[in-house]
Amino acid sequence: MPDNEPIPLRNKAAVGGALLGAFMAVLNIQVVNTSLPDIQGGIGTGLDNGGWISTAYLIGEIVVIPLSGWLTNVFSLRRYLIANTILFLVFSVACGLVSNFPEMVVLRALQGFSGGVLIPLALTCVLILLPPRARPVGFACFALSATFAPAIGPTIGGYITDLFDWRYIFFLNLVPGAIMLPALIWGLEPAPMQLKKFGEGDWFGIITMAVGLSALQIVLEEGNKDDWFGSDFIFRTSIISAVALVAFLVIELRSKAPLINLRLFSSRNFTLVTIANMMLGFTLYSAIYLIPIYLSQSHGYSARESGAVLAWVGLPQLLIIPCMPWLMKRIDVRYLLLFGFVVFAFSTFLNIHLNPNYSGPEMFWPNVIRAVGQATIFPTITTIVTAGLKPQDNASASALFNMLRNLGGAIGIAVTQTFVTNREKFHSAIINPHVSLLQPATQERIAMLQRYFESRGIADPATAQHQAIIAVGRTVQAQAYYFAYSDAFALLGFSMALGAVAVLFIKKLPPPAQGGGAPAH
Repeated sequence: MPDNEPIPLRNKAAVGGALLGAFMAVLNIQVVNTSLPDIQGGIGTGLDNGGWISTAYLIGEIVVIPLSGWLTNVFSLRRYLIANTILFLVFSVACGLVSNFPEMVVLRALQGFSGGVLIPLALTCVLILLPPRARPVGFACFALSATFAPAIGPTIGGYITDLFDWRYIFFLNLVPGAIMLPALIWGLEPAPMQLKKFGEGDWFGIITMAVGLSALQIVLEEGNKDDWFGSDFIFRTSIISAVALVAFLVIELRSKAPLINLRLFSSRNFTLVTIANMMLGFTLYSAIYLIPIYLSQSHGYSARESGAVLAWVGLPQLLIIPCMPWLMKRIDVRYLLLFGFVVFAFSTFLNIHLNPNYSGPEMFWPNVIRAVGQATIFPTITTIVTAGLKPQDNASASALFNMLRNLGGAIGIAVTQTFVTNREKFHSAIINPHVSLLQPATQERIAMLQRYFESRGIADPATAQHQAIIAVGRTVQAQAYYFAYSDAFALLGFSMALGAVAVLFIKKLPPPAQGGGAPAH
């Protein structure tokens, strides 16, 4: 769209509807994760199986994102986006009505497959329907789906589950859907389908990508629980993923009409921004995973209480993100992006001294500081990754940008889970020799606890002593977990520092892209 023309109201409505859809799709991940224990109880499945409720959605989402550009060309942007919006709402309602585990897994996969379309196509709508001068505002709004939605999701999920029922977290999608669907129907221009492209599709690339990404997602979601390569299932699934993804890369690089244009990585800026984007996904989703589990395990927080703590990562962004287009016109976007990464890293390093007195209130300022970093990062990183794109590369760039951020998040959560487990064992091994039963201080502590248990009604001295030893063991483990979670926050800080290093080498953008993200023609 030419930069000097006024923006039609229909374009604004379509972009607003598409951005609302991306927000819904991302929000749905965290809202459901918060309510997993209630969902598991409601459909009669255990903790181990319950993880598949999230995994199924993520598999559907990560597989469909790279397909969205091609399927948009086949069916047209209007048909494809509206159809998947309707399917997302239908599958959302169906998830809220299920009564058993198999139905939930299948429907969550279908919900993810339709919802995953809404994320890259929102960015595509910003690029296609807005002129360069208005794109910073579009990128800022898109940032709300990527950073604000994950932060506010646990709060919304916790409140709905506590006040109503877990089924309402799925029915909730109907409210924004009632606004989004009419906006898309009215705002998007009809375009002819090109069904012949369906038959000419890169089917070998599609199959290898779908198999490779699905298998990789399963490995990342289930690996820590199943002891990684100690499990035959994880080992075999990893081999399948590696073979399929290598085949996908070979096919795409040799194809004349690839599913995704991997040659975009020949651009220095695109490659560096992709690295930074994966580090953002790694840290963003890991932090959202780490904070609630720390508060729950170490301080007994409920899902609703943990959500209230995380809300302070989201709420300040509502004030900061609207200011970003103004800042991006006046300050080099590279400096703003670097500032965001440094501030985000600093916020995680503030949480490396966890202890029994460090809980939700102590996380207030680190979370507010992190909100500043997140709100600064996303509009600027989106501007840089879309700068200099040819129009025909918009779909591939959007798919890679969103898919790799999500993949970075999946890798981050898997690494963080394993890291915390291993660091707890490491710190326990260091602490245990100092609390040996032969140590006078340990014996004194056990004797004191034994008297405490006897005063609480345990008449048998041997039983009281046994309870005292168990209590000392739990204290040791709790202390080891404080150290392990502190180390995990340090890991997240270093991952953001790595992203900041990548940002340092990004080349200056051409003037039209500075704060505008205009593709070069």
